[in-house]
Amino acid sequence: MTAMTAATTTGMTTTMTMGATTTMRAVMTMGATTMMGAVMTDRPRFRPSFRLRVLGSVAALLVVAAVGGLLLQRTFLLRGLEREVAAALEQEREELQTLAGGHNPLTGERFGDDVQAIFDTFLRRNLPEEGEVYIALLDGEFYRTTPAPLRLDTDPDLVARWGLLTAGERGEIGTEEGPVQYLAVPLLYDGVTRGVFVIANFTEGEREEIESAVRIEAAVSAFVLLMVTLVAWFLSGRLLRPIQDLTETAEAISDSDLTRRIPVEGDDEISRLAQTFNEMLDRLEESFTVQRRFVDDAGHELRTPITIIRGHLDLLGDDPDERKETLAIVDDELSRMARIVDDLLVLAKAEQPDFIRREVVELTDLTTELLAKSRALGLRDWRLDAYAEGIIHADPHRVTQAMLNLARNAVEHTPPGAEIGVGSSWSDDGVRLWVRDTGIGIDPTEQDRIFDRFARGRAGRRTEGAGLGLAIVRTIAMAHSGRVELESEPGKGATFSMILPGTPHSEAPTVILKTDLGTQSDPVDQDATKRTATWPGS
Repeated sequence: MTAMTAATTTGMTTTMTMGATTTMRAVMTMGATTMMGAVMTDRPRFRPSFRLRVLGSVAALLVVAAVGGLLLQRTFLLRGLEREVAAALEQEREELQTLAGGHNPLTGERFGDDVQAIFDTFLRRNLPEEGEVYIALLDGEFYRTTPAPLRLDTDPDLVARWGLLTAGERGEIGTEEGPVQYLAVPLLYDGVTRGVFVIANFTEGEREEIESAVRIEAAVSAFVLLMVTLVAWFLSGRLLRPIQDLTETAEAISDSDLTRRIPVEGDDEISRLAQTFNEMLDRLEESFTVQRRFVDDAGHELRTPITIIRGHLDLLGDDPDERKETLAIVDDELSRMARIVDDLLVLAKAEQPDFIRREVVELTDLTTELLAKSRALGLRDWRLDAYAEGIIHADPHRVTQAMLNLARNAVEHTPPGAEIGVGSSWSDDGVRLWVRDTGIGIDPTEQDRIFDRFARGRAGRRTEGAGLGLAIVRTIAMAHSGRVELESEPGKGATFSMILPGTPHSEAPTVILKTDLGTQSDPVDQDATKRTATWPGS
């Protein structure tokens, strides 16, 4: 008699439905489409702020990440459940096959074709786990079953199909209690099915546990996302506060008020942006101040000559002598206006990058040329006090302009024939160019303001100038990174010095001259000057 063996499980095929997953994805897709439609509909009517756009983008990414993570987690858990159920069914099949090929513990003999004994022994030894059900069919008829949420043996068609199996079958059926995965193992004897053992697993409970865990995690994620969004909204407001201050400051700025600045805290990108904006405001304020000062100065100084010209033209008669006198006054006032305009233009251009154009300047030539040009300003006792040898990098035209302003100032405050000295020398902090006069000097109380625009001395020193010459001198010196100094005592004259940065390129001493150059406007004989030169202390 051929021993009875359990048929191998062949041709096991199954398909698991993912209705719940498909439904959830469809719902979320519809929700996302609805939200996108709402945003697109609202966009023409509402333009969100930068803060809202950034935070909304981050929140949207977090929502997508959270939803995607939940879907992936749910899918992995359900697939894990399928693998666990399949492994449990396969384990029960192997135990049944092992038992069928063994001995009956009650008789000590092999089971052989005693299928009923095999079923009784297996059911006595094994207890089904949660959701698991054992069903035994004997000769195509229902024999025994373990407790189940739903009696599968009451379905005659299902029992009849299992009873006719000649090979193992694995599949899934839908019931009122949810999907049920099963593994039907037929026991054959001489090629005839003597019994079928079915291991079924109701997975609805475990699926519900997975769905419940996913729902709880979704609720927790939504709460955490809401809290994170609120905190991010608060923090983004603090981080973007400098930008809001920048916007408010920019809106409050006008050509009449450029004093507002953004407080800078920290050293991040936004702080550097605020600092850069403040530096831009500094430049704008300086530029507006220069322009406003130029307009105010021009209006202030040009008003007087215009008034004089208009008054004389209104009173102009037919008398030739009177007309000649009036035209002379008008010409003089127009010349003064032209000089004022030129001086104002110089001061206005001082803020431009190309105000000075540096080149190599030889000090000996510069000093002697300054003296020669200064002698044309008036009949004075012009003297070359000293000259320094060497070179500096400066704008010779601007330096000449400044020194001639000093010389003109000396002429205006000295009588004809008075001594005026011009010279240059090296000092510890650069080269010193000076103009020395023997006029009435400057009161100490006025020396601090003498270089301001439109500043003039006391009434006794008032001239026809606009008070811009010394301001131009200081501007040119500062453009060269230098400075202007004044040494004066009332009644003892004044010495105006312009100090420009530089170092001698060789041991070039300052030459002190003892020659008298006279009071005429003849060109300076430099050869004669050098022939009579001596070293300091000789």
